[in-house]
Amino acid sequence: MLEFSNVSKSFWTGAQRKVILDRASFRVEIGNSLGILAPNGTGKTTLINMMCGLEKPDEGTIRRTCRISFPLGFMGGVNNKHSARENARYIARLYQLDPDYVEAFCRYVCGLEEYFDMPVGTYSAGMRSRFSFALLLALEFDIYLIDEGMPSTTDRQFNQRAGSILRERLKSATVVIVSHQASTLEKFCNTAAVLQDGQLHMFDTLDEAKRLYDYETQS
Repeated sequence: MLEFSNVSKSFWTGAQRKVILDRASFRVEIGNSLGILAPNGTGKTTLINMMCGLEKPDEGTIRRTCRISFPLGFMGGVNNKHSARENARYIARLYQLDPDYVEAFCRYVCGLEEYFDMPVGTYSAGMRSRFSFALLLALEFDIYLIDEGMPSTTDRQFNQRAGSILRERLKSATVVIVSHQASTLEKFCNTAAVLQDGQLHMFDTLDEAKRLYDYETQS
């Protein structure tokens, strides 16, 4: 379970205080994937980072009683001077997993071929995205955090392979996806919420959340 209790978070922009959450309380239960609709600039990434512990709240409590992933696309634990192979093996040891398995898994999913043994700093944005997603899938979590959906690459085989693995993984795991597009949430989420004025409004269905979201973004 992931639970926020009276959590507040804001930033000073230099001209005004931007409120991300204002005494917000909600819970994500294992087995009940959640999609969060929020316009660009409202703090989607900050919310995701708070869920996994990359950012701390100003006030309130965040309770985690399960294994929560780092956000899809997060490269904070990857050393650009080292190859994907070296990074995969290092992170496997951090999570007390078999380095041989994590390396082999990432090689298969990435499809980077000889680039897998070259420094990550030499990769294109698409190659980095493929490696970070493969790394996410190599580590098994109870809740997977995804900011703006599946990685966008020009490699169709990778998209199909990674998407197939993620869908299989989600049969026994839970996902939280934060996006400004309802279509991104449709395939994975059982319930939905709308981030609005620092509050997370929870709904039983995506259709209910879309009605509020469409009203707010069009008004």
